[in-house]
Amino acid sequence: MGISLAHDSPLAHMFNACTTDQKAEFMPQKRGFRIHGHSTTIRLERAFWNALEGMARDHGVTLPEMIELIHDQCQIANEKNLASCLRVMCFKYVNIYYA
Repeated sequence: MGISLAHDSPLAHMFNACTTDQKAEFMPQKRGFRIHGHSTTIRLERAFWNALEGMARDHGVTLPEMIELIHDQCQIANEKNLASCLRVMCFKYVNIYYA
C-alpha cells in the first residue's frame, strides 16, 4: 500500500527525471578553489555545479568568481558551511529566475 500520484503532477514529473540515466546529477563532485588566497575544497552534487555554472554564465563571471561572491555575501548568515550556502543560493536562484 503506497501513495499514488497523478501522472501529470509536478512531483510525478520530477520523479520521472530521477532515472538511472540521470544518476550523474546525484553524484557528489569535489572541486578546489582559492577564496581570498585560501585553498578550499567544496563537495556538491553535479546538479548544483550545473546551477552554479549557469549563474556564473548569466552574470558574466567565472565559476571561481561566483563562488567567492557567494562566499562573501552568504557567509554572513551561515559562517561555517559554504556548501550549504551554495546549495541554498542555487535553489533560490532557480526558484526566482527560472520558475
